[in-house]
Amino acid sequence: MKTFIVHIGILLIKLIGHLPFWAIYFLSDIFYLLVRLIGYRKEVIFRNLRNAFPEKSEKEISEIAKRFYKHLCDLFFETFKVHAISNNEMAKRMKFHNTELLDKFYDEGKDVIIILGHYGNWEWVPFVNGHIKALGTQVYHPLRNKPYDKFLLNIRSKWGTLNFPMKTCFRDMLKLRRAKQHFIIGMIADQSPAKNKIQYYSTFFNQEVPVLLGAEKMAVKTNSPVAFLRVDKVKRGYYEATFELLVERPKECEEFEITKIHTQHLENIIKQKPEYWLWSHDRWKHKK
Repeated sequence: MKTFIVHIGILLIKLIGHLPFWAIYFLSDIFYLLVRLIGYRKEVIFRNLRNAFPEKSEKEISEIAKRFYKHLCDLFFETFKVHAISNNEMAKRMKFHNTELLDKFYDEGKDVIIILGHYGNWEWVPFVNGHIKALGTQVYHPLRNKPYDKFLLNIRSKWGTLNFPMKTCFRDMLKLRRAKQHFIIGMIADQSPAKNKIQYYSTFFNQEVPVLLGAEKMAVKTNSPVAFLRVDKVKRGYYEATFELLVERPKECEEFEITKIHTQHLENIIKQKPEYWLWSHDRWKHKK
């Protein structure tokens, strides 16, 4: 029965994906009212915002939370839209800047580690394939729900992106290297590591927080340049993604230096428009 319900849900998502954008955002507005009514993760969101911005008034915190809820609902339905959106439509709504940085490293025979945060719209990022010379790949966490995991992988693979499970990503990366296939590999680095796998704490929005070290370790082992992909929301349904070089020669960096750099870089971006980061994620749940 549970599997049947999941498949019905996936079918509904596919049907929603075929709706025009005006209908998508109409549904998003309705969903926003429901989310606010039930107070989805309200305690976590407001606690995170208050701790991150102690200088802001309660009114300012509430306004950021309101804008965050609106963006979260838009993001929810924009992910559904990936299933059916055309390349021409996506090209109007997702722009990439400074891709020549990646092409430069490609011409030099180098692969690039791309750091992302849960900021803007990360589900539209795989559209970068076709805009760069290298092969786009990304690391993901497999879901326990197998039918939904398969559906989400199909969405993330739509434009030719290869998806590597976190447990095997380094091995998969080496296979591409042996095949002389140059690539970029996207890694979302603002997730919480499992409590028994915490190796390092950094400061993020005035608080000590455990940070994943996978990107740094991979960069140092392969001496691959590290870049950050900043995804800005221009207006509803329109994004601009910019590649920004963080570290060109990782082996020259001190231990944890790369992690500190990309953590601080993300914080600086979030401060500019905080409503576009995933405040509903309990990022500070593991205390040192």
